Amino acid sequence: MIRSAIVAPLLLAALLPAAEPPYRLPPLREIASTQQEWLKLRLERVLPPLMRKHGVAMWLVICREHNEDPVFYSLVPPTTFAARRRTIYIFHDRGAQQGLERLALGGGSQGGLYQVYRDPADPAREIPDDAQWATLRKIIEQRKPASIGINVSHVSAFADGLSASEHERLSDALGPEWMSRVVRAGALPIEYLSVRLPEMDETYRNLMRVAHWLIGRAFSNEVISPGKTTNQDVIWWLRQQAHEHGYGTWFQPSVRVQKAREAANTSPLAEGGPVVIERGDVLHLDFGLSAFGMKTDTQHMGYVLRPGETEPPAGIQAALAQAQRLQDLVIENLRPGRTGNEVLAATLAAMRRADINGTLYSHPIGDHGHGAGPLIGLWDRQEGVPGKGDLSILPQTWFSIELGVRAPIPEWNGRELFVGMEEEAKIDAEGRIRWTLPRQERYHLVK
Repeated sequence: MIRSAIVAPLLLAALLPAAEPPYRLPPLREIASTQQEWLKLRLERVLPPLMRKHGVAMWLVICREHNEDPVFYSLVPPTTFAARRRTIYIFHDRGAQQGLERLALGGGSQGGLYQVYRDPADPAREIPDDAQWATLRKIIEQRKPASIGINVSHVSAFADGLSASEHERLSDALGPEWMSRVVRAGALPIEYLSVRLPEMDETYRNLMRVAHWLIGRAFSNEVISPGKTTNQDVIWWLRQQAHEHGYGTWFQPSVRVQKAREAANTSPLAEGGPVVIERGDVLHLDFGLSAFGMKTDTQHMGYVLRPGETEPPAGIQAALAQAQRLQDLVIENLRPGRTGNEVLAATLAAMRRADINGTLYSHPIGDHGHGAGPLIGLWDRQEGVPGKGDLSILPQTWFSIELGVRAPIPEWNGRELFVGMEEEAKIDAEGRIRWTLPRQERYHLVK
């Protein structure tokens, strides 16, 4: 039986004209074609200079079906859903003149992007297990790379995709002579995942337009009937709308309801039952879409007007302005060459000088929601993040500028309000940074 709290917003939505999205996803075949072209450009334009930058003459990406390396899905088109039994990708840098050689032991050519090795005894069959390792050794012996990078890392999961058993098999196959040339690929897979193509920009802006459009509808009377609708109703409305428009959601959205009479629980670890949204409540939403192999991540604020109000109380508006000022400070300090921890320290120092009580937990975004690259704080680690926070910021990368402030609200008798905001921004090739879309400047209003 459907609860009346759910029926009310759904009936209201049914009475309204169908909303038209600012962007419609093209057919799957067209999406796949676009992603294939992006993959080709990444392998040709992004990967070779990164291998030379990090001194990796040959890079091995080795994984098996059901245990794929995190970088695997950014090396294959969307028509490849898994590794084939075992897939070994070999990237051999033959120098600037000859370019990068791309070989595959197992799997397919990925639309002609890899030279595939098959069973020499029967080319119609896939290369068998033992022959894969023997062939890998033979390829290495023929090419004699000065260094062989593998994905093993204590710092980042994005650089730690080689399983322990596959490392053992690799060691057995290569023997001491070639294993002496094996090095940890380190930042190579992280930076490959992190760097964005300019060709991706407009598509990503379109995805963000849809995210903002859905949030605006969710925080309106189309969905919310004060006194009836719960935060869980809004969450499931968002998921259903994303699904109906062809998008995935890479995490369960959250809607926090802050009331003047109750202290706000701002921990992302907090769990609780449905909360009825009432007039005078402040709403916080965290929402992310998936499409084209990319992720969005957005946090916006809403306010439910009381009778006679046309805007939130001044204290609530001032809290949003503080969060916007903290966003400005992040943008001022986010520069290529700095580490995430350096940006964090500089921004927090500026924040304290501005008398703002806030926390900063921004992160890269792209192929993954919490993407590869330097972390700029964690919500519960404002002293810096060892390892992940020590990575350097690169040009041509995208960041989710994610943060929160706490401010006493005079209209709430000094009770604190939490304002959480998150907007995507891009650092271009020249190191300039700009918002993907205009950021939230005022509360979404529910009348």
